[in-house]
Amino acid sequence: MKELQLKYGCNPNQKPSRIYMEDGSELPIRVISGRPGYINFMDAFNGYQLVRDLRKNTGLPAAASFKHVSPAGAAVGLPLSDTLKKIYFVDDMPELSPLACAYVRARGADRMSSFGDFISLSDVCDASTASVIKREVSDGVIAPGYTDEALEILHQKKNGNYVVIQIDPDYVPAPLERRQIFGVTFEQGRQELDINDELLSNIVTKNKDLPESALRDLKISLITLKYTQSNSVCFVKDGQAIGVGAGQQSRVHCVLLAGQKADNWWKRQSPQVLNLPFKDNIRRADRDNAIDVYIGDEYMDVLRDGEWQKVFTEKPPVFTAEEKRAWLDKMEGVTLGSDAFFPFSDNIERAKKSGVQYIAEPGGSIRDDAVIECCDKYNMVMAFTGIRLFHH
Repeated sequence: MKELQLKYGCNPNQKPSRIYMEDGSELPIRVISGRPGYINFMDAFNGYQLVRDLRKNTGLPAAASFKHVSPAGAAVGLPLSDTLKKIYFVDDMPELSPLACAYVRARGADRMSSFGDFISLSDVCDASTASVIKREVSDGVIAPGYTDEALEILHQKKNGNYVVIQIDPDYVPAPLERRQIFGVTFEQGRQELDINDELLSNIVTKNKDLPESALRDLKISLITLKYTQSNSVCFVKDGQAIGVGAGQQSRVHCVLLAGQKADNWWKRQSPQVLNLPFKDNIRRADRDNAIDVYIGDEYMDVLRDGEWQKVFTEKPPVFTAEEKRAWLDKMEGVTLGSDAFFPFSDNIERAKKSGVQYIAEPGGSIRDDAVIECCDKYNMVMAFTGIRLFHH
């Protein structure tokens, strides 16, 4: 197949729309089922590059959850603790494969943003991963292959119209990439930077103790940023992105956004949330929304009379600001990557509140000394990569 006609472009009024190879060669994908759209393919191709890089640089199966050309979550296939199984709503499922664990982590970090996502998988989709995908609201999935059992499960989704795309894992794009904006063609070399150990070897803080787990997580953070709309930062812990701040004009707003998402991920693991008395018949999306409201500033929207009865069997106590802060103070060992330098130390101050201990950023600001000094104040480890990772 050399071209594929699409229903429309980014919006219904943008017609005609298609994907094709400029050199006349075959497309590197096969649509197994469904009718993918323009944005689906943008998410699919960005997401697949991300998980391909994670697989290459960590040696672990990887998954990404994309929405509007940025990852809501990305992760590698590490085992899930009982607590994570519960907050990701898979504690009722049989033992999950490493690839399934990767998607559960990628999907679960920011479930609100991942609702209706496009999924990217680094490895052949197995039945375990397909079973997880089947129960979540998503637009489609891209992977290098699918087992027969996995396809049978995925074909049960959306009455057989769920988007399933297979990509050629041996496909290598041209070294130059082009796009048009306002009728003008832009050309640049592809972003092929290898996110490896050497890139993180220039540690500029007094504390230079970077354990293997933190090194892995920093690589996950930077690889995620490589395919995230800039400006962007990414918080990672235990092999998964727990907060992505994307597309903000100021770096501190990236950190505020990503930090809030990381905080919510941790608050979902608190006893106050784990013990919420949900009704048995509540839908997964409604349970997600209730948790997000309960742990946020507008908690009375779900606790006021007439509302709590819709989701809970009894009225839960308020999760107070003091209790939230005490719980957040227990979060530690978080890594943070930034796609460009931190111009002020306020970014570090905010990161500290979300348990950040390890940081990777390009360096090169006239205020690098102040940023390093702030990291030293909290005994953080920070590496300067010397490389910017803008993505637009």
